[in-house]
Amino acid sequence: MSSALTLAVRDSNTMLRRNLLHVRRYPSLTLNLLLTPVMLLLLFVYIFGGAMSAGMGSGGSDRSAYIAYLVPGILLMTIGSTTIGTAVSVSMDMNEGIIARFRTMAIHRGSVLIGHVVGSVLQVLASLVLVGAVGVAIGFRSTDATALEWLAAFGLLVLFALALTWIAVGMGLSSPNPEAASNTAMPLIFLPLISSTFVPIDAMPGWFQPVAEYQPFTPAIETLRGLLLGTEIGDNGWIAVAWCLALAALGYYWSKSLFDRDAK
Repeated sequence: MSSALTLAVRDSNTMLRRNLLHVRRYPSLTLNLLLTPVMLLLLFVYIFGGAMSAGMGSGGSDRSAYIAYLVPGILLMTIGSTTIGTAVSVSMDMNEGIIARFRTMAIHRGSVLIGHVVGSVLQVLASLVLVGAVGVAIGFRSTDATALEWLAAFGLLVLFALALTWIAVGMGLSSPNPEAASNTAMPLIFLPLISSTFVPIDAMPGWFQPVAEYQPFTPAIETLRGLLLGTEIGDNGWIAVAWCLALAALGYYWSKSLFDRDAK
């Protein structure tokens, strides 16, 4: 039992190093995905921020209220955009024959997927640090959050990243090629656009509000805002955790099923 666990940990660590080396050798994919939330952050703050802040009651010349509102949503969008690279990377492995090679070697079978997942979560955390630094540079502040609330916010981001990563792995395994994987994973960027990232849900048309409310990004965003800014969390906290656990379980069993039966 212990030897099997040791083998799994050793092989997973090897696969993690392999995936991190791929990120270092091919940074253009990560850079392109990371630029999307950064550009949206700067666009909405400096182009639309005056109008948005006036609509939120802070005056047309004061963007600070809108920056505080926007940054938590952009952080969740960063997770979605970064995990698209995971779907592409998994699909590349499946189509280039390296997985078939791994299956002929004496390595732990699950280590291939674990390496992708852990590597992706680490990449997401690095992306969040960069986007968060940009947010702080343009004026985002969270002066009222306690150390426990910061820890809870970090835990929520990690849990959300883990959940979306497993979904992205399943998307990569189910796609016939990397291009298709990139297209299949586009909802991970599209869903934050129709959530409460940029405007409150009650500012949306009535027929559209259920679409924005009953999806995984909105409760996670509202929970993160509550932790960092002191706004009302309500039921969003447990709903966000439930979404994360459900998506992680779905992604894990979906990925495991596809990986076990794929003969490529």
